[in-house]
Amino acid sequence: MSVGQIETLDRTSGGATGERVYLVLHEAIVSARLAPGLKLSENELAGELGVSRTPVREALARLREDRLVAIVPQLGTFVTLISPGAVADAEFVREALECAAVARAVSRIGHGELEELQWNLSAQEQARASSDERAFDSLDEDLHRRLCELSGHPIAWTLSRRANGHLDRIRRLSLPDPDYISEMISEHSDIVAAIAATDPAAAEAAMRQHLRMVASGLPRLQKLHPSYFEES
Repeated sequence: MSVGQIETLDRTSGGATGERVYLVLHEAIVSARLAPGLKLSENELAGELGVSRTPVREALARLREDRLVAIVPQLGTFVTLISPGAVADAEFVREALECAAVARAVSRIGHGELEELQWNLSAQEQARASSDERAFDSLDEDLHRRLCELSGHPIAWTLSRRANGHLDRIRRLSLPDPDYISEMISEHSDIVAAIAATDPAAAEAAMRQHLRMVASGLPRLQKLHPSYFEES
């Protein structure tokens, strides 16, 4: 591990130090700045983030629950390789939660909320046009979160995020593909169009298609980054 692979801890934001350390390390792993298979040092991480070892240790314990790090006795702590099985698990959980959420949201969304979703789509197009992968990633997450909130069951998003680590890694590795973001925006547009048409069945089907599209890139990514993946 070398200095500079993770973002600086934001000391202006609220929240406990352990939570902020967790979010920074989670982002570094999901984005592959801390690459799959990398051995992690509590001391180095604490030094780079300017914190004590305690919040780092707490964050690593949470990341272990997320299946993003593995603590191997006598050997150390490692970023896990991407697991096709964990990707499939995450897709299954997200389908169950988010397809149900979007179907329920259809009857609850008014004109103002629909305009909010359409603004998000426009911002995604702007991010694509400017090749701003980071902005697109944030807007993508905001859209899915908002749809869960509009269902009246925001816990759907909380649970979806907890299961999503390995699927998120696939999604982030896919972003440099110039066709990937365009396809994502097209599928997001299909979801919002079904909502605008007050068609819960179509919204659910569009969401299912979209979530399956993310995982469909797995074989290509395994060829591009073989060292990142567990052997099948």
